[in-house]
Amino acid sequence: MATNVLLDTTITRAMGADDGPGAAVAWRKVLWERQPYPDNYVDRRFLEELRRNEGLRQYRYWAVVQEAGLVGEQLSCVAIFITLWLYMEEVNYGQGLQQLTERPGTISFSIHRKDKIGMVHYGGLLSPETLLVISLASSLLGYGLYQALASQAQPVLQPRTRLADLQSAAIFLAFIFGFSPVLKTLTESVSTDTVYAMSAIMLLAHLVSFPYAYPSTPGCLSLNAALFASVCLASRLPGTLHTFTMLSCALMVFALWPCLLGQVKDRAPRYFAAVCAGVCAAGVGGLASRWPVGAAILALALVSVMLMCPWLLVRLQRHKDNIHGPWDEAEIREDLSRFLH
Repeated sequence: MATNVLLDTTITRAMGADDGPGAAVAWRKVLWERQPYPDNYVDRRFLEELRRNEGLRQYRYWAVVQEAGLVGEQLSCVAIFITLWLYMEEVNYGQGLQQLTERPGTISFSIHRKDKIGMVHYGGLLSPETLLVISLASSLLGYGLYQALASQAQPVLQPRTRLADLQSAAIFLAFIFGFSPVLKTLTESVSTDTVYAMSAIMLLAHLVSFPYAYPSTPGCLSLNAALFASVCLASRLPGTLHTFTMLSCALMVFALWPCLLGQVKDRAPRYFAAVCAGVCAAGVGGLASRWPVGAAILALALVSVMLMCPWLLVRLQRHKDNIHGPWDEAEIREDLSRFLH
């Protein structure tokens, strides 16, 4: 209402009399013709072209919640990765074995190796062999599901063969395994606090830059930030096999899982909400087993992002008041969607 009064007042001052200074000369809205009117003069027909909330999109709450599930799911993926790292990072040296075995609710630790001074290194709650087997089985299962969903679509280009996919996976795994000793000692000269700070910043950059509109194609910045954080965290694990396993899990979580999730969203949308809910529950539950405070923060963030923010968006939509008229700048109306793919 205040906008209307201000607009009417401004227009009235600009118009002056109803018929302008020269009643015999009709005013025309052109710039190339000299007229006996001020430059800011408009007639009473000015407000006839006023349009309100043109093209306003009405949102439904549960539809917005489903779209916000992508954000919550990606937060939970980061939490799951951190949980796996916490389980593998749990390590002590020498005489700390007695304290570790006496801790209630923990599993007995296995001996990995002895260093040059005879100090025994003890592994964490999750052995790299177990995690590697679980990761391999999950990858094979996810690949089969991806192929089943992708076969429902009409192929635009010639699809990749399974042999090509196997070769790519073998090259990546061989590259990571070969460089694991180097990556293990990559941050030895860097303090642990600095490594943790860099990892947190890179994971935050991954979440901010992740292409939530098209999750099937992880962005370069998002993927590189996640892998950088993974290398930093993996370099703080006790052994080379730990580093290799952690980086393999990072590729599965941050590179392969978004591709499968995009296929589920496009080809099986009725299961998409259930998948997101399961990943969120796994993220909160896994983090609660090692870091209850972090799990509480994650749960609060999920509730805020997936329930509160959609509710605010739908509720504030009714208060939206956009005005359009001849004062707007010219818009180029051209379909640019062909450049998005």
